[in-house]
Amino acid sequence: MTCWETVQAYAFRSLGFGENLLPRSDFTLCQQITLIGSGMLWNIYFGVLALAFGFFLAVAVALAKSSPRALVRKPAEWFVFLFRGSPLFIQFFLAYEALQMLPKAGINILGITVETAWTTRAWAGALLVLFLNTSAYAAEIFHGALKSIPKGDLEAAEAYGITGWQKFRRIQWPTMLRLAWPAYTNEAIFLFHATTLVFFSGFPAFRQMGDALYYANYFADKTFNPFVPYPIVAVYFILLTLLVTWIFAVVNRRLNRHLPSNVKSRIRLRPQLIR
Repeated sequence: MTCWETVQAYAFRSLGFGENLLPRSDFTLCQQITLIGSGMLWNIYFGVLALAFGFFLAVAVALAKSSPRALVRKPAEWFVFLFRGSPLFIQFFLAYEALQMLPKAGINILGITVETAWTTRAWAGALLVLFLNTSAYAAEIFHGALKSIPKGDLEAAEAYGITGWQKFRRIQWPTMLRLAWPAYTNEAIFLFHATTLVFFSGFPAFRQMGDALYYANYFADKTFNPFVPYPIVAVYFILLTLLVTWIFAVVNRRLNRHLPSNVKSRIRLRPQLIR
């Protein structure tokens, strides 16, 4: 099988398309690059959806945490404390065990049986954990940005009669995003790196359609040589990090387009080795 035929057979195997059987012998570099790249589609899936939905929950939690009402503020504070205070791997484990306790036959709601088996699959259960985890971290970032908005800006808005929702939309919202965006970029990078923990969680890969680390571990076990597949995973994530940094930098320039060039905040890549 040529390299091009290998790409055609395995490029989308992690999504259920192409060759069903994994290679058993005579492993080539092309096979490893192709299959690990195929698994990266799941890492991108986890990262993109968790970020997309987590962004809105994070903003809502940040606003709730800034509320003067304790009934609104306290649940937001405990949510952030719970998911920032516990390791992500433990969250995967507890979520999987909790979802396993749901009735196997489904839950009956108003005479309609809602299936629950799908919640223990990696594409749903692991995504839920990543979504809640990144929401908590991002909420703290946005909350800090809200607290850092210059009081003079808010007082000036009120002096011009801009209050309530209009003040939030025109003053607080854009300023919060501008201040929080560099730190939020680092959170996005960390989230994509954290998707590799899905392989070690209890959530199973459906029909061997795993993520990048799933295939890297397969080749490492078969060849007894981890120094080829794991560096390939690292290279893929470095390229993904560069792409994420570039996309967020474009958004950052857009958010700061009204500022002089000497006061614009620049996004710098600062990998979080320890959280």
